[in-house]
Amino acid sequence: MIQKIKIGNNVALGVNLELQNANLIVIRAKKGYIMCGYLNMETANNLGDVAAKVKDVKNVDEILKAKVVEVSEKAKEIGIKEGMTGKETLEKMF
Repeated sequence: MIQKIKIGNNVALGVNLELQNANLIVIRAKKGYIMCGYLNMETANNLGDVAAKVKDVKNVDEILKAKVVEVSEKAKEIGIKEGMTGKETLEKMF
């Protein structure tokens, strides 16, 4: 499922893939993305991505409310911190 998410005057793109045992979820904004626990922060850092990770979410809406548990080095550079909500994080990614 693909979903548009309005954040102020901007629009992010949420993708929710229903897999056999859990959902793989990513929300993509202009500068970076929020990922679920399926994906790897080490890879995001190696690629130089602005990325944040949340865990225990089942859909895009839950990511917006969830607290960020891990951030990439590039995300730290633009002010993204652990403990921010997904929505607060996305606001910094535009």
